[in-house]
Amino acid sequence: MNASEPVNASGPVNDSEPANASEPVNASEQPAPERTDPAPDADPHTAEDEREDERVTQIHEALSGVIDPEIHRPITELGMVGSVEVDAEGIAKVHVLVTIEGCPMRDRIERETAEATATVPGLSRVEVSTSAMTEEQRTELTKRLRQGRRQIPFNQPGSLTKIFAVSSGKGGVGKSTVTANLAAAMAADGLRVGVIDADIHGFSMPGMFGITDQPTKVSDLLMPPEAHGVAVMSIGMFVPEGQAVVWRGPKMHRAIEQFASDVFWGDLDVLLLDLPPGTGDVAISVAQLLPSAQMVVVTTPQQSASTVAERVGSLSTSTEQEVAGVVENMAGLTLPDGSVMDVFGTGGGDRVAATLARAVGHDVPVLGRVALDPALREGADQGVPLVVSDPGSPTAMALKGVARALVRKPRGLGGMKLPLTVARS
Repeated sequence: MNASEPVNASGPVNDSEPANASEPVNASEQPAPERTDPAPDADPHTAEDEREDERVTQIHEALSGVIDPEIHRPITELGMVGSVEVDAEGIAKVHVLVTIEGCPMRDRIERETAEATATVPGLSRVEVSTSAMTEEQRTELTKRLRQGRRQIPFNQPGSLTKIFAVSSGKGGVGKSTVTANLAAAMAADGLRVGVIDADIHGFSMPGMFGITDQPTKVSDLLMPPEAHGVAVMSIGMFVPEGQAVVWRGPKMHRAIEQFASDVFWGDLDVLLLDLPPGTGDVAISVAQLLPSAQMVVVTTPQQSASTVAERVGSLSTSTEQEVAGVVENMAGLTLPDGSVMDVFGTGGGDRVAATLARAVGHDVPVLGRVALDPALREGADQGVPLVVSDPGSPTAMALKGVARALVRKPRGLGGMKLPLTVARS
């Protein structure tokens, strides 16, 4: 009998007719019907098993809210829930598979798994254990994340990630500091942001974000470390301190390609690339590997810096890249009395924007002017971008204005493959 169906306590109904249907039946003269006991309830062990199965299902549902901190997807979707058991005493035992033996997020995953499991009613205790995935399980996870193909996800049809290549004509104009603050400002506005440190010889992003951890390797896929809400990948995470990267063009091209294709970035809203100064191999490689990247040119106000910055922007005509705009950095130093000293002169941003506009045939805006501010340099040295440490300061507000102007800018169709249908009548 199904335990969910009510039991008829009166027993089965006797449908047989009396011998003479025309004569009334005197109940007192009839023999008492044979007593039939109610049907027994379902097997108590089966009912208990059903309750345990229901709680296991509820635990799986609760665990769908536990997000892997590196991959940013539910652990249930990633095949990280090894087993879930609930015994007769209501003790829940959950085993989680972490990506690698030394997973830096193991404690956090264990804690959040225990907290999610504890929300299921009827449990007396929660026990969470973890172990590392096998090589086969890691390979399967990698295939799932790659969706079966090795590719640069930002070049695929339907990708909505905006890509900005931040460049400059010469070193020392604060390009990397601007990049780090733009990324942190976008992340503070709730966007998913990634940064590729494409300045292979002069990498600086790990230090500017205060990142000391190496990426987590899952099979042949890398999980980028995060700081201030920004995922960062740099060759500096693999190089011993003080050691130079002695690479030529082809090897640098391969490094940029790997950062774009062999790193699990997830669903980014914005990807920023910090390019080395000038128009060398890396700038050309980025244009080839990420053709939809828009160029952001950073310059200082002085004549010499703006002149070489114009050459970088003119590269866009050769690579068919769009120029998103110009950022004038070190625009002026505010003195204690409130006056502004133009240490590097004025007008460099406007000169670069006007020259680029003539070269590309459309308006190129000055996205913003960022003051020469010691706090901006201090934040870079300490690994905390100014837009994070002092978001209300005038310099931080200027940088946030540039970030929002870039995000609001419509994405062009350059480098995108559009679905085409030919109809013949």
